[in-house]
Amino acid sequence: MTEISNDLVELLNREATRINTPDFIDSDPVQFPRLFSSLQDIEIAALLSATIAWGNRKMICNNCRKMLRLMDNQPYNYVLDRGYEDITERFNIHRTFFSDDFVYFLRGLHHIYSKYHSIDEFAKRNSVADNAEPSWELVRLMSIVFEEANGGAGNSRCLPTGLDKTALKRINMALRWLVRDDGIVDIGVWKSIKPSQLFIPLDVHVGNTARSLGMLTRKANDKRSVLELTSILRKFRPDDPVFYDYALFGIGVGNKYTGNQSPLI
Repeated sequence: MTEISNDLVELLNREATRINTPDFIDSDPVQFPRLFSSLQDIEIAALLSATIAWGNRKMICNNCRKMLRLMDNQPYNYVLDRGYEDITERFNIHRTFFSDDFVYFLRGLHHIYSKYHSIDEFAKRNSVADNAEPSWELVRLMSIVFEEANGGAGNSRCLPTGLDKTALKRINMALRWLVRDDGIVDIGVWKSIKPSQLFIPLDVHVGNTARSLGMLTRKANDKRSVLELTSILRKFRPDDPVFYDYALFGIGVGNKYTGNQSPLI
């Protein structure tokens, strides 16, 4: 087991606490699931917002609003009523995510909601939390349902493929929103998965910051790196490892760490 320096723990705790405040919400896609009070509306808004959460954050937020407007700001009713079937033309929603991808995603959600009260219940009834890697298991199961709902077709723009390699950044971020329940930024409405079972949402900024801190040795931002980094974070806070997503995000964006020495000894 790697010995962890007190300096690193203090840095991460300080930076996570600095970023994990209500002020963070207004510039982040987490603001969109937070607009709703019903579990189903929150789930749909969270999963869709996370699905397009790549690239410029301002553009991401603008396009999340576009998706909510398409659903008349009533995501669950829109899915239940199959309002997406009225979309007949192809148009861009966010970068490589188009209206046909949006329709594909919502057809899959309708298939789940036709059998389960919520996606949280879907995860519980299918024993997602019993898997050592629940977020990857959730995507595997959802992919099966989504393909059934869409005539057997897959769509990697909606749910990642290559689950043995993908970092699953966007789903891991959505699960952070849905599962963590500290009452500050994350919403904590899901009960099927515990915060201790979450994995770090690994993107370029988080990966580079983790490497500069000596917490990550692999160069690729892939599944193995997620597992490696999360295993270290669990040593700091076993019950809530992705609390430190805020620290790694904040240090990376704010360039708060410039040392060359690894805080791991």
